[in-house]
Amino acid sequence: MRLSNAQLLVQQQKLSPQQIQMIKLLELPTVMLEQRIKEEIEENVVLEEERTESDEEPQQISVEEYIREDETPSYKSRLNHYSKDDQPRNVQISGGRSLQESLIEQLGYRTLSEEERQLAIYLVGSIDSDGYLRRDLESLCDDIAFSLNIETSTDELEYLLSIIQRLEPVGVGARDLRESLLLQMESQPLDTPEKQLAHRILEDHFEDFVKKHYERLMSRLAVTVDEFRAAVQEIQHLSPKPGNLFSEGGVEAAPYIIPDFILDYHDGQFDLSLNSYNIPELRLNRHYVDMIREMAAAKGEKSESDKEAIQFIKNKIDSAKWFMSAIKQRHDTLMRTMQTILDYQREYFRDGDRSKLRPMILKDIADRTGLDVSTISRVVNSKYVQTQFGIILLKSLFSEAMQTQSGEEVSSYEVKNILQEAIDSENKRDPLTDEQLMNILNDKGYRIARRTVAKYREMLEIPVARLRKQI
Repeated sequence: MRLSNAQLLVQQQKLSPQQIQMIKLLELPTVMLEQRIKEEIEENVVLEEERTESDEEPQQISVEEYIREDETPSYKSRLNHYSKDDQPRNVQISGGRSLQESLIEQLGYRTLSEEERQLAIYLVGSIDSDGYLRRDLESLCDDIAFSLNIETSTDELEYLLSIIQRLEPVGVGARDLRESLLLQMESQPLDTPEKQLAHRILEDHFEDFVKKHYERLMSRLAVTVDEFRAAVQEIQHLSPKPGNLFSEGGVEAAPYIIPDFILDYHDGQFDLSLNSYNIPELRLNRHYVDMIREMAAAKGEKSESDKEAIQFIKNKIDSAKWFMSAIKQRHDTLMRTMQTILDYQREYFRDGDRSKLRPMILKDIADRTGLDVSTISRVVNSKYVQTQFGIILLKSLFSEAMQTQSGEEVSSYEVKNILQEAIDSENKRDPLTDEQLMNILNDKGYRIARRTVAKYREMLEIPVARLRKQI
């Protein structure tokens, strides 16, 4: 075999580090952009926030003016650190204990040996936040042998788990939904026929119950519709996720959404702006700019340390200039894209009627802006616009085009609205199948296949007809 050298000319497309950072900046929503700018200010000494006039040197006040007594009313002597432009912010205070902390505290009132207590605490730590133990006991035995150096058996863990399952909240520590519902049912006296029937359904006919084979169940149990309905209501009073019932703090579950765009509509005119609240204006630190000018203009041979200092400051200045340019380019790209979306969906933004949404895909906006489809995708991803009818996720404005029998193109949202209305008004004892829904849409002039109906139904998070059935 002979070895030889050869030159190959290969053309490759690679992104520069600056382009990669620009892409990342474009993807960031407003709330994360603020944090990214603050991180850049901390890393780059040349970069600083633009100061307003109120941040400049305070006016000199003489001692006589300072100590002079006047007749200022008491209400005017109170401090007010808020301006008219300040927006109220909700301060989220986390308090209380976690589910695991509460269970461990309750274990302290149980008579357990030191080794049993360690095993029980390990089991508690393996319980998910919704209250379920989703790992099998054999795997936990192996983990305990490695982490705690304790040899145990599944029987011992089963005994300790039975103790945990008697703690509050009821139903915690279950391996599946059936076990959790049975634990909750058995924690209360089965003193009525409805509760006894409900327990029997969960104990012996759980699979048929979750699949809503109600007629088959009523036939097997030999009960009437009213008796079966009363038992189902008892089951519906139980919690499918017992861990979620544990709450001792004042934590608000719903996070706040900070819109990236603000769209106002007055007297038939739109006013679109980028939400720059709390986004600091950037500038170069004049001290370092003047320093490098003086060092570069200085005559004579420069020492090695001076050359390194000049190069260091020059690199920081170049990095700061690029970052400020990237922020401006991000602003221009976002406004350009959002303005195009506004022009495309102008009828919808007037009153928020989703039936007026035009079919729109990423390529439609890319063609009108001259930007790449991937750039449009990054702009609309995780971005929100505040309108007079609420805060809208930009990604939700994009939809496929459907064609009616007359050849008119309509948005898939219109089809979804008809599906939703048909399902909301259906007879819950005999829900509409996908084929029946397809016939309803075809009668209204929408040419749509049954598989497309199933796809839209799943997008609306609506189960199949059998699972929508009620008694």
